[in-house]
Amino acid sequence: MYIITAMIGNKAALALFLSLFAAGGVFAAKPPPAAAGISLTAADMPYDVGNAAILRWPTNPSDAQDTVYAVYASTLQTGGWVEVDRFVAGARTGKEIELPFWAWNGSALEYAVKVEFNNVFGEGKPGDVFQLKVSAFKKGKRTAESPPVAVTPAGNWFRLDRLNNLILLLALVVLFFRAVSHARRKGLFIRRIAGLDAIDEAIGRATEMGKPIFYVPGIGGMSSISTIASAFILGEVSKKVAQYDSQIKVPHFDPIVMTVCKEVVKQSYLEAGRPDSYREDINQFVSADQFSYAASVDGMISREKPAACFYMGHFMAESLLLAEVGATSGAIQIAGTDVEHQLPFFFTACDYTLIGEELYAAGAYLSKEPMLLSALKVQDFGKLFVMVSVFFGAILAALGTKFGWVAFVQGILHLFRGD
Repeated sequence: MYIITAMIGNKAALALFLSLFAAGGVFAAKPPPAAAGISLTAADMPYDVGNAAILRWPTNPSDAQDTVYAVYASTLQTGGWVEVDRFVAGARTGKEIELPFWAWNGSALEYAVKVEFNNVFGEGKPGDVFQLKVSAFKKGKRTAESPPVAVTPAGNWFRLDRLNNLILLLALVVLFFRAVSHARRKGLFIRRIAGLDAIDEAIGRATEMGKPIFYVPGIGGMSSISTIASAFILGEVSKKVAQYDSQIKVPHFDPIVMTVCKEVVKQSYLEAGRPDSYREDINQFVSADQFSYAASVDGMISREKPAACFYMGHFMAESLLLAEVGATSGAIQIAGTDVEHQLPFFFTACDYTLIGEELYAAGAYLSKEPMLLSALKVQDFGKLFVMVSVFFGAILAALGTKFGWVAFVQGILHLFRGD
């Protein structure tokens, strides 16, 4: 008691006593350390429609193999935190983001995680604000956590990741117009197609014999590319028929195709200067049933014994039925289809057969129209470019894989991606 009274009297001694008492309390009850922080940044995901964000934070060299990162998201509407992703340490680095090298500069020294909000919260509204945070766990215990960060996704008007497609498109457009200019000045070389060269011979033979020509456009609708190509060919054939003052008959399976072909044939007669020779019964609707159509056309061929038969378009099981009857009637037969499993039947029963893309090229080949010829030439250059690119790209990718050039291989593959 005397000591305490003396200390009260001595203010300096009292202050020293209280300091030692407080320090003793600190050393006696040391609290657990607070969890370390994660330096997290969030931004709108580039080159998307505005429904995702990308999170980035530095990797931690001290992370053990059993360290797990969890990503959480929240909105003002839902409240609370929803786990949207979980992965082990070392995964999801910036190098793993699926963007080409010219649009993304990722690093292996940072984590980069794409969060798609529409997969978690459904379709949102423009201007929605999302909260994001990341936690690190080791053996089920949280060891670090980032403060929440806010992000507002937004759509992008230009997708830099598809710049390769834009460059290729512009190159094709420039090549097309150069080809058009060259075709109008000097013409373009197109390899000879025997089946198309024989069209004049077939029409001339029909004219000399005084027999009709049958043109069968197949059983496809107007949405079929082969039917559209067939309509182009019909226009050129009809023009020559009008010039030779011969007869042509076009039996139809589809009434819509018949309507289109009526206008095509009428225009061809007009361009040939023989509108008076056009007849409405040139195009006839036969049947919308596959085998009823085949049987009816077979009957017409057997009765009228045409001098030439053209089978151009989409064909299925009726191909052999039609071509065999035409062969027995003694007609010159020229066929073309893009249905590969029907080609053997046309090869067997017809004099000439257009294979695959030759059918598509027939319109340009017969009309010699500069625009169509240029389109055909540009397509050929495009195919050549693709073949050369695939050949050299495969070699470079194989070399890169063998020698471990991962970034190089990914860059090569990104150049040829269309998405």
